[in-house]
Amino acid sequence: MNQNQPIFILPEGYSRTIGRDAQRVNILAAKQVAETVRTTLGPKGMDKMIVDSTGNIIVTNDGVTILQEMGIEHPIAKMLVEVAKTQEDQVGDGTTTAVVLAGELLKNAEILLDKNIHPTVITKGYRLAAEYSQKIIESIAERITENDVEILKKIATTAMTGKGAETAKDLLSNLVVKAVLQILEKHDNKIIIDTDNVKLEKKTGDGIQDSELISGLVLDKERVHTDMPLRVKNARIALINSAIEIRNTETDAKIQITSPNQLQEFLYQEEKMLRDMTEKIINSGANVVFCQKGIDDIAQHYFAKKGVYACRRIKKSDMDKLAKATNAKIITNLDDLNPEDLGKAGLIESVKFDDEEMTYVRECENPKAVTILIRGSTEHVIDEVERAVKDAIGDVVASLKNGKVVGGAGAAEIEISKKLKEFSTSLSGREQLAVQSFADALEIIPKTLAENAGLDPIDMLTELKAQHEFNKWAGIDVFEGRIKDAFKSGVIEPLKIKTQAIKSASEVAELILRIDDVIAGSSRDNSPNIPQTNPDMDA
Repeated sequence: MNQNQPIFILPEGYSRTIGRDAQRVNILAAKQVAETVRTTLGPKGMDKMIVDSTGNIIVTNDGVTILQEMGIEHPIAKMLVEVAKTQEDQVGDGTTTAVVLAGELLKNAEILLDKNIHPTVITKGYRLAAEYSQKIIESIAERITENDVEILKKIATTAMTGKGAETAKDLLSNLVVKAVLQILEKHDNKIIIDTDNVKLEKKTGDGIQDSELISGLVLDKERVHTDMPLRVKNARIALINSAIEIRNTETDAKIQITSPNQLQEFLYQEEKMLRDMTEKIINSGANVVFCQKGIDDIAQHYFAKKGVYACRRIKKSDMDKLAKATNAKIITNLDDLNPEDLGKAGLIESVKFDDEEMTYVRECENPKAVTILIRGSTEHVIDEVERAVKDAIGDVVASLKNGKVVGGAGAAEIEISKKLKEFSTSLSGREQLAVQSFADALEIIPKTLAENAGLDPIDMLTELKAQHEFNKWAGIDVFEGRIKDAFKSGVIEPLKIKTQAIKSASEVAELILRIDDVIAGSSRDNSPNIPQTNPDMDA
């Protein structure tokens, strides 16, 4: 038997990459993902245009949007997309930071691998560094409460700087903070904020500066009858989640009519039932009706005659928000409708945008659901403004829930890096090199901020490190090209952004480093028969 004959252990069409080659390929894929979004980081970051197969265009510098829309296929690259998604779900911002940091951690790990340091040693060092980083940043963070409105506005402004909303960041940050504080609730001294209660409604036309906060809701629904009033002041609102129309029988039924009189009587009974329904609602004192299901034409007529404003087929999510905004109860059985179940709003009005009519529920008293109406010249503009506003809401909410914030502009990363290097000297063995590599990787954030602003990264980093000897919030002012106190300059971010980014980036880097064998299957049609293993192969 020929000793050099290859032995096949995998089916035809599978490819396999082993050992150092697998690590190189994996790290390269991760680095490419990080490089893709790296140029979008910071106030001077550039945008990406993504055109899908159907010709739809997205222009954005939002990390998670870019990665999701790119349709990434490589399995390791997909892991970095997951990092961005986790960051988005947990905080709502900082996705680019997390991905860039993960890429840099792997890049630095590759240098250690080339020095024959084992992956398990690197992952252990990275884990130590990540845990110590969390302690460092917790210790340097500043405390805030819901009363620190100016700081909250600065957090929202920081989130929107460098994005499409920057031209109106002062107005929008004001709207975001007002909206979040309006829906904030406290239970047992614990802050509870449900971001779903801030509805974002988009309408093209006018400019970003014309965006507004509505103390209530904007519904993309029109009045069901043209004779209904266009405006209702001091509205008393009934929320009905059953149909205001004649229901079909539950079982198959046949109604036989043998004379015109019977038909007339049948129609009269139908009309009477609908009139009774509308009278029950009107008698409760309601002058506005929002129905989750249908409203019959005859019922619409009766409502219009009585000057009642009615909308139908309201989404369940909007019904829940209306209940929170107007303090109304959602009623299923009309027999149970009482004046106490009605909600209140200062003004209900019908507003027309182009050919579309919408309903505004305004001036609600202490609403726990509000709407930010985003305006902009084109769909692409308002989509990017919406992403920026979502980031700002996420940052403000994360700051309030956690009660801690840090300086931005690369200040937090450099401070952690500095203290990690001090910590590494207390370690013996090769883990010390991994911790130092982790500390060096954190410098990628201020370095990228400087590069994206056209500044010299080496000069800026050198000066930044010198300033950190006596000022923990020294950061890069990319507009003036010098080092400034980030906190005093109003560049403030929630602590949660940094803790989550470090956690996610280090965990995914450790996961990728532990992979030394990639077995990939593909369709048999287009894949060559690759010898899978060879007795002489060094695994």
